[in-house]
Amino acid sequence: MRPTDASEQARLCRRLLELREEHRDLDAVIARLQLDIQVDELVVKRLKKRKLMLKDAIERLDSALIPDEPA
Repeated sequence: MRPTDASEQARLCRRLLELREEHRDLDAVIARLQLDIQVDELVVKRLKKRKLMLKDAIERLDSALIPDEPA
């Protein structure tokens, strides 16, 4: 999935920034929840799973934005 034009590349860059921001926000939420001894562990597990999915999406987009090198 390589972006073919500048507008597609710009769209992917914006999406990448959005995903990174959501990942940071989830990290902060999870950290705060883990300080609460009465927190629902299922909620924390779901948030961690979402965070991992975001990480994978970020890595895919990062890879897509790296130009191919000629052999």
